[in-house]
Formats: sequence, structure tokens, C-alpha cells
Amino acid sequence: MTTPDQQATPERRVGHRRSGRRRRRGRLRPALAISLSLIVLVTAGAGWLYLRLTGNIDTFSADGISDDRPDAASKGENVLVIGSDARTGGNSDLGGGDKGDIGRSDTAFLLHVYADHRHAVAVSVPRDTLVTIPPCRLPDGTWTEEQSDTMFNAAYSVGQTPEGNPACTQNTVEKLSGLRVDHTVVVDFKGFASLTDVVGGVEVCLPQDLYQRDLNPNRAARGKKLFDKGKQNVSGQRALDYVRIRHGIGDGSDIGRIKRQQAFMSGLLKKIKDDGFTPTKLLPLAEAATDALTVDPGLGSADKLLKFAMSLKDVDLHNTRFVTIPWRYEGSRVAVVEPDAGDLWASLKDDRAPADADADKDGDEDGGKSGGEDGAGDEDKGGSEVSGLGVDVAVRNGTGTTGLAARAAGTLEESGFTVTGTGNTDRTDHATTVIQYGPGRKDDAEKLAGLFPDAGLESVGQDGNEEGREEGLVLVLGDDYTGEASGARGGGASGAPAEDARTADADPCSDLSYG
Repeated sequence: MTTPDQQATPERRVGHRRSGRRRRRGRLRPALAISLSLIVLVTAGAGWLYLRLTGNIDTFSADGISDDRPDAASKGENVLVIGSDARTGGNSDLGGGDKGDIGRSDTAFLLHVYADHRHAVAVSVPRDTLVTIPPCRLPDGTWTEEQSDTMFNAAYSVGQTPEGNPACTQNTVEKLSGLRVDHTVVVDFKGFASLTDVVGGVEVCLPQDLYQRDLNPNRAARGKKLFDKGKQNVSGQRALDYVRIRHGIGDGSDIGRIKRQQAFMSGLLKKIKDDGFTPTKLLPLAEAATDALTVDPGLGSADKLLKFAMSLKDVDLHNTRFVTIPWRYEGSRVAVVEPDAGDLWASLKDDRAPADADADKDGDEDGGKSGGEDGAGDEDKGGSEVSGLGVDVAVRNGTGTTGLAARAAGTLEESGFTVTGTGNTDRTDHATTVIQYGPGRKDDAEKLAGLFPDAGLESVGQDGNEEGREEGLVLVLGDDYTGEASGARGGGASGAPAEDARTADADPCSDLSYG
């Protein structure tokens, strides 16, 4: 006996199969629609994110970049990073000051990323460094004349505009270094604060408690305490206060502040590396960064900026070094020390590590020594042979220039001397530097004179301690002391030779100031 289906004609059976396919297609259509919708949403979302990130990026005009530039590097990449104290766009709420004031550069360093993308060196240029500012473009389209012996941070103020002149600073760095700057990035107060918030803060260290007057020396009273001594995590306003504090630590110099800024940058890099280069971590950072930065046109889109950021992911913290251009004090300003600075720039142009700045650059496991295991060959580095091990000395400032005793103490400690204390003499009119030595200390005095060869030797206390004199060994600084011992190595304590480099993985409490 056949069923109705078995009795069905071929046409009816075909129609039945088609009906089944229609039902299956009916079930597939919603799934396909959902998948297509997801693809559209994801694509639209990525596009929205790209447009949002790109829309956040501010660029400065390339019209102000000089036509007279160094040749492009065949190895490595150079990125100029400028910290601006411009008060526009809400920055005055964080840094104080007049919203319409001209923009200045508070800090600047040239980051050289080596061709292997595993090593990097950041060279800080003190804001008071006397440099030649080449012709720069003014807002009306005209160009300035070249200016010699001018403070470095004046380049950013050319044109006297609230937003500053990053192109002029880039021109000046190229003139100073002989290196082509591939990209320039400017970070203002507000952007800096937001970046530190996004990463969850940065670990810093302070050698002492600090108060409001340390941030603003014009205050009559010291005010409330801003920071406790020791390690702590800072973000936002507190991070900004940390990198801006100058007067309350060490000798109160901008050079000392650079050391803390380098330590902060080390901590920031470490935090980003520890968090990992994952989308969940990078996207909030990218959004904050694009909102925080003003860049050259070469980085003026989200994909260019992110591509550059990702190119740094393999740079090792230990192989990231911070140095300061070799320098010395010239009155209240800073002069570049040659040929040391020229050697530094030449090494970066050739994609070589500065002398002793990065022992791992060429795979040296012994710390990059040359001339044998005992370090023979150090004489070729221009180093001093003076060793003050076992010799204690007090330092007294006999001039009206503040901070000299702390600078000299740094030079002494670099050569192994033990500084028992610093201070001022009763008089501030000492014309020449003198080494005073008590009974039995002549040999130590002569050893000290090897570091300060222009100083006079003066025996004191041989017939009983003279009034106003100190027993032992005392270095009394006169007006002839410029902040640098002429026997010291490559910039001494008042400079920053390559061997004074800081690695990005260094202890946050080490080497935070001079004095």
C-alpha cells in the first residue's frame, strides 16, 4: 500500500524538495544578515575610531621648517619631543599663568631610535643653553635673521604666539646637532596630565618632603606639603608638579630638574611596557595621546602615529638611555662643550652608541670596555686620572652665585672624593679658587689640585687653628670657578658626559639632581 507521498507525481516531489530548500534558506537569511551587520558595524566602528583619533590630532604647519636641512639619515630615526608650557586650551588651569601668554618650551630632547629598533638614546637640551637660532618663519610669512648666543627655549617663542613655534625649535635642533629631525612631537600641560592618568600613574621618587613654595618660590610661606620623601605613584596634576619642581631639590638648577624629568620618562616607558602592547591598553592610550599631542604633518593621522608607536615596542628598557648634551655653566647660562657634543651627534648620525652610553648596543657583555679587561684606553676618552678615594673635603662657595658649592661637590664625588659638607663663606668676594689644607693634608690638597689645577694652595692652622679657618681640607670657590673643574672628564659634574647616562630601567630614586 502506498502513501500519498509515494503516490505523488515527480513534479510534486520536486516541489517538496524546493520547499525544503526555501525553509533552509529562510533559516540562513537571519544568520547571514546578522553576520553582514556585524561586519558593517566592525568596519564602521574601525572607521569611526580612525576618524575620531585622526580628528584629535593637531599638526603644525610645515611652512616653517627650513629648506636648509641636514641630509636624511640612512640609519635610525630622530624624533624631537618638546614639552610646552603654553597656557591655551585649558592649560592655565594646570600650570597657572595668563591664558594669552606666549608659548615656551620647558623641556626638549632628541630621541634617536636605532635602526635595529631595539636601542634608543634621548639627548636632553637644557632650556638655557646658548645656541644659534637659524632663520625662522613668523606668523606674517616673513623670516627672522639668524640669532647667535641665544637661549635655546627662545626658539619656541619666535613669533610671540600663544601656541608657540615648534618648527623653529626643530630648525634650531637641526642646526645644533647636524641631524635631520624626522618627526617632532609637542606635549602641553593638559596632554601630559591626561597621559599619566590613562596609564594609571607613574612611580617616582623624591629625596625629601616638598612643599608649595618649592614649586612656586615667590610664595611667602612654604605652604602645604605636596610630596612625601621616597617612592610614590603620581598622575595628572601631581605628575605635572613633579616634573616642574626645580627650586626645592638639590642645587635648584634646571639641569637638576632634567635629571628628574628623565627619571619620570623612564618610569612612564616602563609602565607602558609592563602593561603590554594590547588593543585594550593601547586604544585608551592612543586616544589620550592623539588628544594630547601636536605633531608634524608626517605624523598627522592615526595610522601614521600608531605605526610609529608600534615600531618602538621592541625597544628594550635597559637599552633606552637618557643623556644631556655635554655642557658647562657660562655665567647664569649653559654653554655646549665641544668637541664632546660634536662626538655625541656624530655617533648618532652613524647609528653608533655614544661612548659608554650603551654598552649593549654592540653586544659588549663586559660593559663596553675597550683596550682590555682593566679598562685600558680610557685615556682616549679625555678622562681625568684624578682619584679622590679616601680623601674627604668640604666645599665653600666664596661668591654670590648660588649653587656653585653643590656643582663642585658633584665633580668631586664623580672622582671619588668624599664631600663632608657644602656651604658659603662669610665673604662673597673671593676672586680666585683656593684649596686650604691643615696639618698633614698637603698630599691630599695636591691630589685635589689635580682636579682643580687653577686653584691656589693655602696652608692653614699650622700654628694653631686660625680664626675663621677650618681644619682639614677645604675647597673655597672663587669667581674664576665656572661650575666645571678643568681637570674633570667631559663636562664634569656640571655636564653630562655619555657615561652619566640613565637607563630606562634604572631605580627611580637614583641620580635625581645635582647638589
